[in-house]
Amino acid sequence: MSTPTLWQQNPLASARVALACLDLTSLNDGDTEADIARLCERAQSPYGPVAAVCVWPRLAACARQRLPGHIAVAAVANFPHGGSDVQAALRDVGAVMDSGAQEIDLVLPHAALRQGDEAAAARLLHAVRQACPGLLLKVILETGELREDALIERACRLALDAGADFLKTSTGKTPISATPQAARLMLGAIRAHPGAATRVGFKPSGGLRTVADVAGYIALCEAYLGPDSLSPRRFRIGASSVLADIEALLGGQARSAPASGNY
Repeated sequence: MSTPTLWQQNPLASARVALACLDLTSLNDGDTEADIARLCERAQSPYGPVAAVCVWPRLAACARQRLPGHIAVAAVANFPHGGSDVQAALRDVGAVMDSGAQEIDLVLPHAALRQGDEAAAARLLHAVRQACPGLLLKVILETGELREDALIERACRLALDAGADFLKTSTGKTPISATPQAARLMLGAIRAHPGAATRVGFKPSGGLRTVADVAGYIALCEAYLGPDSLSPRRFRIGASSVLADIEALLGGQARSAPASGNY
């Protein structure tokens, strides 16, 4: 953006929103219970808690045991590949539900959608939604792979029609993650959808490194969904590396690093 938003001009306010709405995440292939124990300690910042901790399904029970009740546990499903195998996705979902986690971050079958097979994408989304009543469902569109505006808008519609609670940009495992253009399309889709406008949230994820990066997405969420949307109920951030910048700002140790280039 050429002109800084009010959020970018007020890094302390942005840092407070970012901390409250952060999904602190560890999705490394070799993650162990010791890694997740350290992650859960980080989630309880001296400046306040994060919104959730997001991990692999096999480690979700470990996270739940180590966190107070006011910090949610999320686990991924159909991740990171975004395949079309409904039964494989449902096995992930079953493991998440058995763990005691409250949230699922599900990858939409984006390859099928790119190939024109909307039915496969819709079938998996609806099956997962029906299998996890009561859990918060964040659908990862993988917008950097969809690329075209029309495909991103179609993915939004499929996820919203299936009953998603959040639209999330990316897994963070692809070359292109969150972008302002994808965010505008997703937020516009939420605002225009009759069943989502006052309920569904937005989660930028991947490539965000600083509070300055996050501030641009805070501004977009407020502009499209209103100031009341800037709470964990409707706004999340998938950007674990930004926590150090948040804590530095709130601790008076440093000014926010400049935007990394992704916003």
